[in-house]
Amino acid sequence: MASEIRDINLAPSGAMKIEWVKNHCDLLRTLEEEFAKTKPFAGKKVALSVHLEAKTAYLCKVLKAGGAEMFVTGSNPLSTQDDVAAALVADGLEVHAWHGSTPEEYDAHIRAVLKIGPNIIIDDGGDLVHMMHTEFKDLIPQVIGGCEETTTGILRLEAMNRDGKLEFPMVRVNNAQCKHFFDNRYGTGQSVWDGINRTTNLIVAGKTVVVAGYGWCGKGVSMRAKGLGAKVIVTEIDPVKAIEAVMDGFEVMPMKKAAALGDFFVTVTGCDKVIEEEDFMEMKDGAILCNAGHFDCEIDMAGLRKMAVESHELRNNIIGYKLSNGNTLAVLGEGRLVNLACGDGHPAEIMDMSFAIQALSAKYLVEHGAELKEKLIDVPADVDREVAVKKLAFLGKEIDVLTPEQEKYLNSSAV
Repeated sequence: MASEIRDINLAPSGAMKIEWVKNHCDLLRTLEEEFAKTKPFAGKKVALSVHLEAKTAYLCKVLKAGGAEMFVTGSNPLSTQDDVAAALVADGLEVHAWHGSTPEEYDAHIRAVLKIGPNIIIDDGGDLVHMMHTEFKDLIPQVIGGCEETTTGILRLEAMNRDGKLEFPMVRVNNAQCKHFFDNRYGTGQSVWDGINRTTNLIVAGKTVVVAGYGWCGKGVSMRAKGLGAKVIVTEIDPVKAIEAVMDGFEVMPMKKAAALGDFFVTVTGCDKVIEEEDFMEMKDGAILCNAGHFDCEIDMAGLRKMAVESHELRNNIIGYKLSNGNTLAVLGEGRLVNLACGDGHPAEIMDMSFAIQALSAKYLVEHGAELKEKLIDVPADVDREVAVKKLAFLGKEIDVLTPEQEKYLNSSAV
């Protein structure tokens, strides 16, 4: 099947972006060299649905270097960069994606990369796995397994597994220490504010920021907001995380109270209707809303559109919704992932770790998939450690090593 992209003539711009990323991804460069020699994916078809920008594109090229036949789409209509998609096609990969796809086009693109009968699935949010189980059940016997890198996707997988519906092994990449410690916290923290700042061109210092959710992503968003000079309010449903937020120096309260106080609102929960109709009516005129979770339901966009008396574009990627009380709320990136809909996503050095884990987890599935009994598995500890050790070396840092006497002491019951 031929690729479906906007314009192949955009390829030179995309290639330049990918080359920039490659120069800042030491781990992936090392894997590319290794895979080119060992060909761990020879004869294997890989279907990939991840935010289609330069870092994802380089992961695709690394897998291709390892012998994989790549079939690529994006995991969000607004995060696909058309020049990057074109660059991959020019490099011989099959791509079905374009920026601003309709829901129907988005589903068609996912369908296109699944109908080829993949052996490995690399997913972001669970859409590939969900459609494989609903529309392509006949192709499931060909699937060795897959990798999922988001909290949202893992929640969907866990629900499928509880219901006995998950038919092949999936690696919970998001649960790896080298993923959530760095990607979720430092990557999300920086990229969310990059997207907000470049889109609004407004100062953060002195403003009140409401962060919904204090998981690893919420921690990063809150930390960076504090660093920019904002007063931060955290909303949570987990009492332990709420206490942690308090001890980290943040205000904690329900969204119903925080709604009237915030200048910026950032949802980072993986849940739906975290900000809803009652909250909208309490907000200040000009309050800015954005989402850093996976889907565009954390801010109840359907409800907001229905209750708005009018809406119009305030600035590129910002829509204003005027409410019956006269206040206008500004929503960034249509309520989709602000760091990708309004920016370039996580920094390259951060995704270097996350995508190295993706690549090594896919390799693990090829080598061990037939012997796996569980349908949901964690990233093997040695893979996590390998990434950490190599990354530390690239950072030019050294750490202590236990002496034989220390190892004996720690492993002895007579301490």
